[in-house]
Amino acid sequence: MMRTQGNVALRALLVLLALVSFGAAAAQAQTDVTVDPALINLGYMNVFDLGGNYQWGSGWGIGDLTAVYSGSILTLGPNTIGDPNEYWYQCVGGVTPPNCGGPGAPGNKIMEANLYAQVDGALAGQTVTFSGELLSNTMTGAHTVKAFIKDFAPDFSSFVQSVVVLSAPGPFSLSLAAINDPARHVQWGFQTTGVNVWVTDLAPFGTMVVGPDGTVSSETMSWGTIKALY
Repeated sequence: MMRTQGNVALRALLVLLALVSFGAAAAQAQTDVTVDPALINLGYMNVFDLGGNYQWGSGWGIGDLTAVYSGSILTLGPNTIGDPNEYWYQCVGGVTPPNCGGPGAPGNKIMEANLYAQVDGALAGQTVTFSGELLSNTMTGAHTVKAFIKDFAPDFSSFVQSVVVLSAPGPFSLSLAAINDPARHVQWGFQTTGVNVWVTDLAPFGTMVVGPDGTVSSETMSWGTIKALY
C-alpha cells in the first residue's frame, strides 16, 4: 500500500514538473531577428540643437537618414541636409545669413537617425534577440551607431530598451524581454547620432557597414555611393 501511494505521489510530482516546465517555456518564447531590408525599413529622425536640446521629430525616408541597402548589406552614414539655411548650417568664414550651407560649413543640428522594424502586439511576453555582423567601420568620433531593441508603451510615451554601441567589426547580439501587453510596440534596428554634414564633406566622417548573422563582407559601400543619392 505504501509503495502504491509513493508511485502515485511520484507520478503527480512528475506531471507537476512537466506542467511547470511547459509553462516556463511558453513564458520565455524566443524570437530571433537580424538585418533584413524587408523588415528594417522604417525611418524616424529626432532633431536636437547643438546643446542637446530636443527640437522635433518625424518620420523620414531611410535614404534621408542616411541609410542604404545593397541586398541585405546596410551602409549607415552621417546625415546630410540639402537645405543651406542657417537653421541647418553654421555661418562661418564671412558667409552671410540666411543661406550658410556649403562646402566646409559645419552642421548646426544633432541628428538622431533611427532605422527600424516595428511589430505591434505580436511579440508581447517574448524575448527578442537582434543579432548581425558589423562588417566595417570607418566612422569618426563625430558620430555613433547603436543597435537597439525598444519596447514602447501603447501611446509611445515611454519605453524600455536594450542597446549595444557598435564599433569594432565582428558579430553583435542583444536581447530584450518584451512586456506581456499586446497593446505595446516592439522595435529593433540602428540609431546613428551626430551633427549633420554638408554632402561634399562626407568623406572624412566615414561609414559603417552591417549585415545579417554570419555575413562575409564582399563589398564596402563608400561615402561616394551615399553622396550619389543627392
